[in-house]
Amino acid sequence: MNNLRNSVGEIVPGQVSFLTLDEEQDGQRLDNFLIRVLKGVPKSHINKIIRGGEVRINGKRCDGKDRLAVGDELRVPPIRMANAAEKAESAAQAFGEKREFPHPILFEDNHLIAVNKPAGTAVHGGSGISFGVIEQIRLARDPDDTLELVHRLDRETSGVLLLAKSRKALVNMHAMMQEEPGTVKPIKRYLALVQGRVANDRQHVKAPLLKYVAANNERRVRVDETDGQASHTILNVKKRLAECTLLEAELKTGRTHQIRVHCQYLGHPILGDDKYGDFILNKALQKPTPGLKRMFLHAAHLSFAHPVTGEPLALEAPLPPELDRYLQSL
Repeated sequence: MNNLRNSVGEIVPGQVSFLTLDEEQDGQRLDNFLIRVLKGVPKSHINKIIRGGEVRINGKRCDGKDRLAVGDELRVPPIRMANAAEKAESAAQAFGEKREFPHPILFEDNHLIAVNKPAGTAVHGGSGISFGVIEQIRLARDPDDTLELVHRLDRETSGVLLLAKSRKALVNMHAMMQEEPGTVKPIKRYLALVQGRVANDRQHVKAPLLKYVAANNERRVRVDETDGQASHTILNVKKRLAECTLLEAELKTGRTHQIRVHCQYLGHPILGDDKYGDFILNKALQKPTPGLKRMFLHAAHLSFAHPVTGEPLALEAPLPPELDRYLQSL
């Protein structure tokens, strides 16, 4: 079998390839880069070949979170990639023969695209999920275009999801989110309906959070004062109802399941949350008409300075009809 040393993106299926990286890939995560260039290869398989040491950077084992640098030589093992016919079939299965992206677009220019992600749709494929939002957009548009997630939303969470269409936009957005010098952190606000009446009109929750694997191999998060990562959520009461409270949650940090665990920590779990909520109550809430058949957590607002032009942007996603109907019924 011949080993090929190619420019970025020129991977020949079934053969070992060596790619020399340039400025366009500088600072990009290894896993995100491979997802883009290995068209049709599931993310789970990409993670598997990385963990198995089949992918190498400059001859050394690596991790999916490793950042690429100009001049790095990347070894990619022999791998089967989907052909055009398979892509077309996958696209049809994902969102119909017309290849139209099925979710509302809130904003788009040459550098960014923001969509209103529905609950129940993953942001990317993996863990048994063939297609997420990013795969759907790639198939609806030109699959060779640059398109990367700026941030993530839980599968059960709806609302504003931002993607970058250029490398410059992605790098600059990540710099803002990490509050690098000279940048202003984006403002993220969510709407959450929680159990019980929250007493304080406004409160800061700074309970540190730790990710762990439960006995059933499910990934979870808990408050851990010793080993947890610093986490900060600001909760504002929007409306108090008889047995629940509508909150606006502003994220100051972006930990996994942060709002869900912080609300649970306060004794006010989010209604419909199947990981951290009141399971008996959630089941009861599904029975009335209209019932609550999903978690009541919605990414309603994202504002930031445009990563290329510097112009202020404020993106709003209206409350989904099923959540609005349930709220009005109360």
